[in-house]
Amino acid sequence: MDNATRFRETPVAGRGTPEDVWQRWLASVRCPPIPLTECDRMVVVAPHPDDEVLGVGALMATAATAGVSVQVVAVTDGAASHPQSPTLSPAALAAARIAESNRATALLGVGEPLRLGLPDGGVCAYERELTTRLVDVLTATSRAGERVWVLATWRGDGHPDHDATGRAAAEACSVTGHRLVEYPVWMWHWARPADPSVPWNRMRVLAPTVDVLARKRRAVDEFRTQIRPLSEDPRDATILPPWVLARLMRTTERVLW
Repeated sequence: MDNATRFRETPVAGRGTPEDVWQRWLASVRCPPIPLTECDRMVVVAPHPDDEVLGVGALMATAATAGVSVQVVAVTDGAASHPQSPTLSPAALAAARIAESNRATALLGVGEPLRLGLPDGGVCAYERELTTRLVDVLTATSRAGERVWVLATWRGDGHPDHDATGRAAAEACSVTGHRLVEYPVWMWHWARPADPSVPWNRMRVLAPTVDVLARKRRAVDEFRTQIRPLSEDPRDATILPPWVLARLMRTTERVLW
């Protein structure tokens, strides 16, 4: 069974792999630290507004505090998170999510994201365009000798938009010669400890300061359309319930190097 199928067949309501299971296993796994001193500029590519904060919010804040330039590129505006909502139209939902993302990145010490406006839920169909636009972003501001990291959702994360974004970022890095760093989001939901579909040997870890973790928590709290129900109607249910957030709000962040 491929990762996309496992993602589809592991509903959020089913809770996935509990965080306490991950914690017990991760405590026994040795991961090298993320070598942040090797990065001069960081470009973080997010399929939806919130992925960048959930996946690498602490890494972004740590980098910005250390003087590393951090730019977020938002692929979609997140209009499809509640497709049948009786409360918010897709346009209103997108506007709300953009505002949430702007507030969240500001809390992390990062400027407003560059927004590409591709269709939420349809990134696969625009993968070639996304690759071209990422290459343009990376080449427009590059300086000779600058060490640039491109952080994007893991190509095996399971969510179609996440996988397509990761593939486009990987191709853009192959064109520009920049370092690709992948961050999992939904993998922590459907995978299991020592899961053979995950390249654990590529994993690197960040242990952020208490202050940075608090800033990430405040940033995540800005995503009210995702962490709270829009209304009592079942079609407005919470997208990121507490058991999902627990896996993304642990005291470390891990990326695939």
